[in-house]
Amino acid sequence: MPFPIDSVILLIALTVGLSFYGWNNHSVMERWIFSPYRVRRHHEWYRFLSSGFLHADFMHLFFNMFAFYSFGQLVQNQLMAESGTLTGILLFLLLYLGGIVVSDIPTYLRHQKDARYGSLGASGGVAAVVFAAILFYPVAPEGGGIMIFPIPFRIQPFVFGFLYLGYSYYQGRRSGDNINHDAHFYGALYGVLLTMVLYPTVVLGFWQQISNKYL
Repeated sequence: MPFPIDSVILLIALTVGLSFYGWNNHSVMERWIFSPYRVRRHHEWYRFLSSGFLHADFMHLFFNMFAFYSFGQLVQNQLMAESGTLTGILLFLLLYLGGIVVSDIPTYLRHQKDARYGSLGASGGVAAVVFAAILFYPVAPEGGGIMIFPIPFRIQPFVFGFLYLGYSYYQGRRSGDNINHDAHFYGALYGVLLTMVLYPTVVLGFWQQISNKYL
């Protein structure tokens, strides 16, 4: 019997609804955005999670939710197959929501004394889900892969993973734009580490898929 609630669809609907609500209610945006300074000063720890359900604009929301939907169904189904329906869904929520929270810890430590700093978005959770998918499926079927602008061809998921981590780490050290690259980087690491802890054999499967394709 299928589980009556699809957690991916539920989380997307909740995120879209709260993002639109925040755009039309500035006070909500101010109360829920991730502000390390306010977290430290006023102990508003809920912001670690609430900020993951807000987005800066429609394009920010669209790209995050599109990536989450594209990879979330795959990972949710894999976790349910590995651990059973209910446990799999709970682990999926731990992966996504935990990614939102954990990915902001370095940001908190870095900006806790900066009253002007704020960030929002589900990128940490999305990155955790994407990288769990890469661990389970590092090699795409023939003709498949991931497109990255401006590269004019598809690349294998494991190659995308290394490029994404390198780019996010580099941009996070530069701090030259308004994107929280640290959340991307640490969300991805969280996804990798949690998946490895939950399913240690995934490392061997990751290597076997790559070696069978290229070695």
